[in-house]
Amino acid sequence: MIANAGSHYPMLTAMLAPALLMAATGSLLISANNRLARVVDRLRALLAARGECGSAELRSALDRQIAQHRRRSHYVLRACVLLYVALGAFVATSLTLAIDAYTGFALSQVPAGFALFGVASLLVASLAMGLEVHLAVNGLTAEIELSMKRQAERDADGS
Repeated sequence: MIANAGSHYPMLTAMLAPALLMAATGSLLISANNRLARVVDRLRALLAARGECGSAELRSALDRQIAQHRRRSHYVLRACVLLYVALGAFVATSLTLAIDAYTGFALSQVPAGFALFGVASLLVASLAMGLEVHLAVNGLTAEIELSMKRQAERDADGS
């Protein structure tokens, strides 16, 4: 049990770190979910363009872009799941800190374990988002090259 009325301040102070990590994780989740929505929108546009495509070469290029966007969506989805796991771990950290203080610190390393698990989840989610960004830039480069090639072909046909 908590010994005196003033002893709850250290517990509340200890609970601030997980709260800050929860806020940061929430911001990352918003960003990741927005990226996922953009990838899904782009995939839908590519699928529509593929359905209207007549050229085998263009269809092949679109197929490569579709495959790349599918990989991007999997990286973002993985990151979202890991960010939700991290958020849950930080909530568990905060709760176990309060329970630990209330029970006279009987939980030992449980709060730290949840915190470490949450931070590890953040790390892996960050790596997944980094891979997704890398694919996004590669995809943009491929789209630019395809667009320039198509423009050059149109210019050559018009000359």
